[in-house]
Amino acid sequence: MKKSNFLTEVAIEELTRIFEEQNFDKDKTWIKIGMKGGGCSGFTYILDFCERKDEFDLEYEEKGIKLVIDKKSDFFMQGVTIDFNTSLLDRGFKFINPQATSTCGCGVSFSV
Repeated sequence: MKKSNFLTEVAIEELTRIFEEQNFDKDKTWIKIGMKGGGCSGFTYILDFCERKDEFDLEYEEKGIKLVIDKKSDFFMQGVTIDFNTSLLDRGFKFINPQATSTCGCGVSFSV
């Protein structure tokens, strides 16, 4: 399992809160991150919980949070930071991708 720098401190705090609130077992639950085709700009981000890894998933860990990324997405996710916005207006996780050449207004769709 490789160390990662995907998550900001605020994102780690929010994911830890969710794990505790939902009684997820940190040893058996991963955060699945990646990208897939779709959205108004060409690609959309994936951020979800999973209890099974695929044979093509790469494993990362950051301060006790286990992450998996499929090998296809890993290339496009290099340098990505996942933050958590705490404001009331647009509360939620936010992907900051230096490789994105454009994004749409929703913030979850991008092109490279």
